[in-house]
Amino acid sequence: MFPLGATLLPSESLPLRVFEPRYEALVERCLVTDGRFGVVLIERGSEVGGGDARTDVGTVAQIVDHASTGAGRYSLACTGVARIRVSTWLPDAPYPLADVEPWPESPADGDWPSARDGVIAVRERLLDLWCELAERAGRRAVRPSPLRLPADPTDCSYALATALPLAEADRHRALCADGPTERARVLADAAEDVVAAMRFRLQ
Repeated sequence: MFPLGATLLPSESLPLRVFEPRYEALVERCLVTDGRFGVVLIERGSEVGGGDARTDVGTVAQIVDHASTGAGRYSLACTGVARIRVSTWLPDAPYPLADVEPWPESPADGDWPSARDGVIAVRERLLDLWCELAERAGRRAVRPSPLRLPADPTDCSYALATALPLAEADRHRALCADGPTERARVLADAAEDVVAAMRFRLQ
């Protein structure tokens, strides 16, 4: 297990620089097995040194590329695969360990299309406000290209989560949603809070 100060979502890229001896050992173990480890969000504490409080929901990360940077250190390119639940935290020996189980997604229901479209709409409002803020500050705003979303509802819901400027707590709430429809509602609510904050800045 690799506790981080960030939430990793399925299908999301994760670059890592590994320098602590305990995580060097984790990487070396992964490189001779299946290249997978679990990532969970740190609720309290620091990524370095241990003694942190961790969430019990996380994501399996797959190492897709790696490079040794000397003295046992590594640079990793990883991607999120699927979410997991921690059933039991084990002693950190030599790195964080846990018994985990898969957490399958519930299927999308009939409300999924409208929930998805609601997230897309609030993202467009966020982009409008971002451009307005940039213009007021005298900066040139380059609007991102339109989203190319997967057809699969679960994959689509995670792609939407990745495309929104959300706090880690909101990203974790999205990870913990039962399925894509609930996730879309969580994302829309969180994004509306960001819209309100941006409008306040424009007043």
